[in-house]
Amino acid sequence: MNRSTLSLLAVTTALAAVTGFAVVSAPDGGTEKAATAKPARLPVERSSLLCPAPSTSDLAETTYTSFTPPGRSGAAKTGSAELVPTDATLLDPDDGKGKKDDKKGEQKKDGEDAGKARESKPVVSLKEPGKPATAEASGAESPALVGAADGPLAPGWTAQQTTKVTAGSARGLLGVSCTAPDTDFWFPGASTGASRQDYVHLTNPDDTAAVADIELYGKDGALKSEAGEGITVPARSTVPVLLSTLTADRAENVTVHVTTRSGRVGAVVQAMDGKLGSDWLASSADPSSTAVLPGIPADATSVRLVVFAPGDDDADLKVRLAGPSGSLAPAGSETLHVKSGMTSSVDLQDVTKGEPGSLLLTPTQGTAPVVAALRVVRGKDASQEVAYIPATAPVGERATAADNRAEGSILSLTAPGAAAKVKVTASAGSEGGEPVVETYTVKAGTTLAVKKPPIPARLKGSYALTVEPQSGGPVHASRALELPEDGIPMFTVQTLPDDRGTVSVPEAEQDLSVLDD
Repeated sequence: MNRSTLSLLAVTTALAAVTGFAVVSAPDGGTEKAATAKPARLPVERSSLLCPAPSTSDLAETTYTSFTPPGRSGAAKTGSAELVPTDATLLDPDDGKGKKDDKKGEQKKDGEDAGKARESKPVVSLKEPGKPATAEASGAESPALVGAADGPLAPGWTAQQTTKVTAGSARGLLGVSCTAPDTDFWFPGASTGASRQDYVHLTNPDDTAAVADIELYGKDGALKSEAGEGITVPARSTVPVLLSTLTADRAENVTVHVTTRSGRVGAVVQAMDGKLGSDWLASSADPSSTAVLPGIPADATSVRLVVFAPGDDDADLKVRLAGPSGSLAPAGSETLHVKSGMTSSVDLQDVTKGEPGSLLLTPTQGTAPVVAALRVVRGKDASQEVAYIPATAPVGERATAADNRAEGSILSLTAPGAAAKVKVTASAGSEGGEPVVETYTVKAGTTLAVKKPPIPARLKGSYALTVEPQSGGPVHASRALELPEDGIPMFTVQTLPDDRGTVSVPEAEQDLSVLDD
């Protein structure tokens, strides 16, 4: 009988590629034992982010902010975090036709010059943890960005894109947290209605093409569409797809499902309303039987809840508003029935009644999963402005809002279950200033709206806000940024799920052995 040993070296090498760290313990006295694992949270050693093309308006003014919180590091002592332009925007959002990529008017082939973006000058480059880096861009030609961070800049790397458009169909304050590439996204709250122009921006960070499918669901189920199947997103490029070109059905409330057949993409919806303005609609948290949608402004004049049930069973939900002093059911909208495969919506009007709050969805029976989002409107008549709040996962260990100003930031913290204590750190400013730390207690079942979050001492430039739960129950968070313009209450809201700065890695205690005859 021949004895051969299968070492854990290959396993730990694979883990090190992700985390930069792995541990193997030698056998105890030569005695053969089954391997056991002790989960450990270790810093990631590489992160990827994708930012969509900001706007098609010549009036657009965009700020990019890149930030990594201090306090975590992997094996590497040095690193980089850069966002560079994609090679091309393959579709022109104005007409849906192919956009030319060179002066000769020739359409580039899939994969051509795939490495070009790596050689491009970074739009924004982060130098050190704890201090934001910013860049600005103007007009309609600003590209989508792809980027990666490694070494000590990777754990918790966050990037924010904030665009202000003062006039035209794209008017509004459009904010979005740049997203990690993935293969599955849900967007309740989109529309193919006559008053809306909604685009799904698909960005491919890799050197090979990705193939994506876009499915649309209205109040009666799937909208008939074949144009959404097999959309090719060439290497290191971005493709904005106008939703109304995918179906002849005009539906006011639509859920968009983006999946990939091959490769991975970043996906986000740009929603433009001729009356209410525009903003980005980020993806909802993964389907779950419960949902938390944090950060409805106190002066919201209209709130619409959109929910979709992707499973085989209908969902019956209890709807509650978590305000400063407790949770209550909105009058007339205490419950919501969502049929499987269909999009349901309910207009909650001015549900907050002058107090900030968050919406909590819990099952009245069963555990059917749902995805959800809010459309929130501030202002009246011609001075209205819109923003979107998707359901979000808990903060977990840590989360960051990268772009904050001396005025206009509001931090919302919601504890849907038990009370929680939360540490909030204001980073150094992008151009100067020193960090400041505050601790807040969020009562059970309430939302704490921090109208004046901590601001760095002697602040110059913009800064980041990092949220870290210290004790108690789960915390869900969002950050609103308000930048009024000519009497219009322009604002945008970004949710703050966990920054995924660490990964769970088992500690190997012993080699694995196999016996061969």
